[in-house]
Amino acid sequence: MKTLTQFFGASLLLCGSMSLSASPLPAQAKLAVEFELPSIETSMYARPYVAVWIENDQRQPVRTMQLWVGKDEWLKDLRSWWRKVGRNDRELVDAVTSATRPAGQYRFSWDGLDDKGHRLDQGEYTFYVEVVREHGGRNYLRQKVTLADQEQKYQLAPTQETGSISLHYTTQ
Repeated sequence: MKTLTQFFGASLLLCGSMSLSASPLPAQAKLAVEFELPSIETSMYARPYVAVWIENDQRQPVRTMQLWVGKDEWLKDLRSWWRKVGRNDRELVDAVTSATRPAGQYRFSWDGLDDKGHRLDQGEYTFYVEVVREHGGRNYLRQKVTLADQEQKYQLAPTQETGSISLHYTTQ
């Protein structure tokens, strides 16, 4: 009987510890993103549409960091982002959309908050970039990232529509 009681006690203790929520990201945590839109020589060059977002380990989008698009009618060309986020949240689209950008180097950072302004928990996430150009190519990149209390660096290889992409996660 004692063994059975010890087993159930240990099971309850284990289940109790598993139900505790994960620690939130440190208050100063940020993910710095640097990337390039390369100059592409073609007679039909159009500025690309770009979506940058992050998803949790359940593949649920938690934050759209950047959305560069011309007219709303072109949002659907960012197929992956559109299916996951855009078609379901018009307010978010209006809040994060900005104009397309020419070829060049770009930097921005993300503060660890979700689309509703809540600090995310430490854990495994996936960073996504989708770049589409009218009369041009389409690139969809993703990088698993660990966001916790340790600094991390990631590098995504250049593609036809992007130069290299650097991610630098800091907690201070």
